[in-house]
Amino acid sequence: MKILVIEDDREAADYLQRALSEAGHTVHVAGDGDSGFTLADTGDYDVMVVDRMLPRRDGLSVIAGLRSRGNSTPVLILSALGEVDDRVTGLRAGGDDYLTKPYAFTELLARVEVLCRRANIKDAETVYKVGDLELDRLSHTVRRASREIVLQPREFKLLEYLMRHAGQVVTRTMLLENVWDYHFDPQTNVIDVHISRLRSKIEKGFDSPILHTVRGAGYMLKAA
Repeated sequence: MKILVIEDDREAADYLQRALSEAGHTVHVAGDGDSGFTLADTGDYDVMVVDRMLPRRDGLSVIAGLRSRGNSTPVLILSALGEVDDRVTGLRAGGDDYLTKPYAFTELLARVEVLCRRANIKDAETVYKVGDLELDRLSHTVRRASREIVLQPREFKLLEYLMRHAGQVVTRTMLLENVWDYHFDPQTNVIDVHISRLRSKIEKGFDSPILHTVRGAGYMLKAA
């Protein structure tokens, strides 16, 4: 799993990063709410572990902001505030689970794994819909307004990834790692070429654009 830990306590953050890495996961750490929000908004994480009390931007604000942008990554909230009202507030802000400090790492790991399994159930969906655009993973077909659109294999994979992250900004790095399996930027225009071809196929002849370029950030699939 790829996990983002947003924790301002350096010692606690280092412990989590080490322990989760030893459990076989890739872990990124942010030390405040602003940097955590930026990483979460531009990265592609399986689970986030978010401390509630953070400098610059508190944890609940980070989560609520991400949810408002369509980011549905599962979130485990960590907090020293353990009253029922505190937990309810955290869950209503968009958290998926709530763990009170101090905690046992084995319990945290178990909760993270459960959140990831739940998310994978969603990933197992076979049909994605954004507005009048529909992609069927089983039949490998794409339709918009009931009109079939023929895509090449790489275009299909690109569209599937964009549809899985509909309403979110998808960066070039995310596309390189998840569509092309590159873990470096080969400094080519391969993404631009494929985005241009895909946009032409899913927008030409239709009334409204659906694949948007977010200047300086990446791309977003979103119905008008």
